Amino acid sequence: MKLLFASLLIFTGTVIFMRFHPKEAILKTTIELSCNCPPGFELTADNTCQSRNLYMMYESLQNQGVGGLKTALPAVREGFSPQQIDLGRYLFFDPILSKDGTISCGSCHHPDFGFSDGKPQSIGLKGAFLKRSAPSLWNVAYLKSFFWDGRARSLEEQMQGPLFGPDEMGSNPELLIETLNKITAYQQLFEQAFPKKRTRQIQIEEIYTAIAAFESSLISLNSRYDQYAHGYHEALTQKEIEGLNVFRSFVARCAECHTPPLFTNQQIAVIGTPNSEGLPFDPGAEIPFKDKTLRGGFKIPSLRNIDRTAPYMHSGTFENLEEAVHFYTQGRGHAVPETEKLYLHWHIWEPNLSQYEMDRLVDFLKTLTDETFKPQIPKTLPSQLVMKTVD
Repeated sequence: MKLLFASLLIFTGTVIFMRFHPKEAILKTTIELSCNCPPGFELTADNTCQSRNLYMMYESLQNQGVGGLKTALPAVREGFSPQQIDLGRYLFFDPILSKDGTISCGSCHHPDFGFSDGKPQSIGLKGAFLKRSAPSLWNVAYLKSFFWDGRARSLEEQMQGPLFGPDEMGSNPELLIETLNKITAYQQLFEQAFPKKRTRQIQIEEIYTAIAAFESSLISLNSRYDQYAHGYHEALTQKEIEGLNVFRSFVARCAECHTPPLFTNQQIAVIGTPNSEGLPFDPGAEIPFKDKTLRGGFKIPSLRNIDRTAPYMHSGTFENLEEAVHFYTQGRGHAVPETEKLYLHWHIWEPNLSQYEMDRLVDFLKTLTDETFKPQIPKTLPSQLVMKTVD
């Protein structure tokens, strides 16, 4: 096929995007969307994928105690078709969704970095540094709010932030629809994923649904911790069990906010983490909620796959787990700027953990890693953009 041009557009840390514009975009796609659910899901008679895991055997989170092992998970977002999930995978990794074809959702949420990006501040269009780090997307199907400041209430609402943010992917609904409808391959794939479509034209709600479907399939619930929680005692070493006991103790109080099995209570907390160097104080949840008591407050993240998502906190302040754990034992409010009056969460106090206890905590946190169901980045994208991984 004759190409009008091919140009190297941008290097974004772990990926290089090369864009190719074909003279004709009318050939039938050779891509067939999967008719099978991702691992961890069961295909139902009405062609929807339902989540299946051992936590479904347990009762609700109520009356189970802080950090109880055999507790259930919150309600999960499910019910998408295999084709919708697979279409969402293509969209998620396709830089065609950005204004200039250089950035995909996967640029800031890469599978090899725990669906984060390994940066203290994510990078948007033309190398712009964004305000905060990229949170992991593992198990977002269980979350009730999104963004570090909790301002979005659904995946569909959340994704519009980066898609249309001028410093992030820089698109807008009209441009996104126009761009995808010019790609015959995408029109054909949307017809596969939404067989009851009344028009061949791709609709913006269909784009949101497909991306939400893929993101809801990112389930991580089979770590060594999970095996231990389900009764296989040998899954953890003695030192890791000691770390779990510190994690659940009333001294460290980690489990009161990072409550198993999701390892977050999904609340906003003001913990007084230090500012990013050179950046102004981040007011966090105070802005969207218009609540001064939430100044400097951020969502309590899940600790699932935490060993893959350094650096830590909304600001990427801590380079490793050791630094993050050490922050909590240095004392209540020790990093709060003198010019700020913050209403620190009452769980943040002075545990005065020993070095041995902190080391065991880190040992335990590493047992939360599970990438068994990590999806594959598509080798071929409908837009004919090519994403190549580099060292």
